[in-house]
Amino acid sequence: MNDEPSRLQLLRFARRVVVQQATAALAQIDGWIAVEERREAERRRGVEMRPAPPDWQIQYGLNRTNVDAVHTGDCWAAAKSGRCRPATRQQALDALRQQVPPCIHCRPDTALGILD
Repeated sequence: MNDEPSRLQLLRFARRVVVQQATAALAQIDGWIAVEERREAERRRGVEMRPAPPDWQIQYGLNRTNVDAVHTGDCWAAAKSGRCRPATRQQALDALRQQVPPCIHCRPDTALGILD
């Protein structure tokens, strides 16, 4: 008797191996997709839960008592400085009237209707 597998048996075995490997690869990719979907959902929730930026900001000096500038709420320079606090419209107007310089990037004096 011939103990060697036939060519058809070898082909069927090869097919089972390929199906097994493809199934494992698909399961791994499905896992990656699930992780990415969770990350995206968390990112969206974080954006939705983030508080709205203030309408106006006042930038304080290094000693936290000197007022350095007035900014609009969405000014990139204010966010970069890290020394700003939220302010009301009236506080921003008062600061500008007291000769606190407006930010040269966001121009809060123009947004508030105060022109030199």
